[in-house]
Amino acid sequence: MAQIIDGRKVSDKVREAVREEAARFVAKHGYKPKLAVVLAGEDPASQIYVRNKEKGCAEVGMDSEVRRLPATIRQEELTAKVRELNADKSVHGILVQIPLPEGLSEQAVLGEIDPRKDVDGLHPLNMGKLLKGDDSGFVPCTPQGVIELILSTGIDISGKEAAVIGRSNIVGKPTALLLMQRHATVTICHSRTKDLGTVLRRSEIVVSAVGSARLVTGEMVKPGAVVIDVGTNRVAGKLVGDVDFDSVKEAAGYITPVPGGVGPMTIAFLLKNTLRAAQLLAP
Repeated sequence: MAQIIDGRKVSDKVREAVREEAARFVAKHGYKPKLAVVLAGEDPASQIYVRNKEKGCAEVGMDSEVRRLPATIRQEELTAKVRELNADKSVHGILVQIPLPEGLSEQAVLGEIDPRKDVDGLHPLNMGKLLKGDDSGFVPCTPQGVIELILSTGIDISGKEAAVIGRSNIVGKPTALLLMQRHATVTICHSRTKDLGTVLRRSEIVVSAVGSARLVTGEMVKPGAVVIDVGTNRVAGKLVGDVDFDSVKEAAGYITPVPGGVGPMTIAFLLKNTLRAAQLLAP
C-alpha cells in the first residue's frame, strides 16, 4: 500500500519559507513583492485559479493585481497591456493566465513578457536557460512542485529511471529536464508511445501530465515506485487524475492524490518565483 504524499502539507512548508523571506524583503526595501495577473475572457477554471493566486499572495504578505480583459480583446491590445506591466516598476512578476480566448496567440503574448518578470518560466529565454541548466532563469512552477514532492519522500533521484507522460512546454518537457539535472534516466512518453506499460514497469519515478483520466493503472506500475499525478480531468462531475488511484496505490510506494497533490505546489512555487523576481529587481 502506497504512502500518500500530502501536497498541501509540503506546499505549506514552501509558503512558510516565502512568508518569512517576504517579511525580510519588506523590512529591507519598504514595499511588498507584487504579482500582476493578466486574465482575458471568462473561462470558469481560470477565474478560480486567479482567485487562488490572489489569496496566496495575501497569505504570504505579497501584493497582487488582476488585469481583467474581455474575450474580444485584440492581440495588439493584449500585447500593449503586457508591455505596460513590463514598464511598471511596482510590478515584479507577470503571469498571463492560460488558455487565452480563441484567436489569440499564447506564444506571441508570452514572448512579450520581460524575462526578469516571467514568474511562470515560459518566456523563450527562460526555457532556453532551463534547457542549458542555467539556474539564473525562472523555471515553470508545476515542474518545480513535482520535484519537491518527489524529494519529500526522501528518495535520491540520482540514478533512478523515470518516466514522464506528456510533452507540454508547461509541465512535461521542463519536468523531464529537471529530473535529468538531478541525474535521473528519463523517458518521455506521449500519445504515440508504444506499450506504455512496459516503460512504466521499469520506472522508479512516474510523472503523468497528459490529461487522460485514469490512464495509469496498478498493473502498469513498478512495485514501490513514486507516482506523481499532475492530471486534472472531469469524469461524471468528479475531479480525477491521470492515475487510477485505487489500483495504483496498491502497487506504488508513494502516490499523490487528485485533488490535494500537485495543485497546491504550483501556487507555492509561483509565490516563490515572484519573491525571487522582486529580489532580483530590487535596487
